Amino acid sequence: QVQLVESGGGLVQPGGSLRLSCEHRGSIFDMYVMGWYRQAPGNQREMVATFTGGGRRDYVDSVKGRFTIFRDNHLKTVSLQMNSLKPEDTAVYYCYGNENGVDYWGQGTQVTVSS
Repeated sequence: QVQLVESGGGLVQPGGSLRLSCEHRGSIFDMYVMGWYRQAPGNQREMVATFTGGGRRDYVDSVKGRFTIFRDNHLKTVSLQMNSLKPEDTAVYYCYGNENGVDYWGQGTQVTVSS
């Protein structure tokens, strides 16, 4: 079965860093788009960063200059380096992928930014 498995969430102080990783399992085909979404309590799920095709990277404005998305197609992974974290970044982060027009989602990993 196709799975997206996240890791790397946790608790960090404001100004700190975390790296999230997501592994695509159960398919021999590459996912054309992979990325990260997040959802805080009471808020809509929003796109944080995506990596498309041959290397296009897109970010929501609030994380530009702080977050960087990386993808290893051979290992079927996508990672998100998060620096200068702010309390507003607190959310459940979900790995996302699209393969042949079908969306796939991870189960989510909690990121909490708090002193």
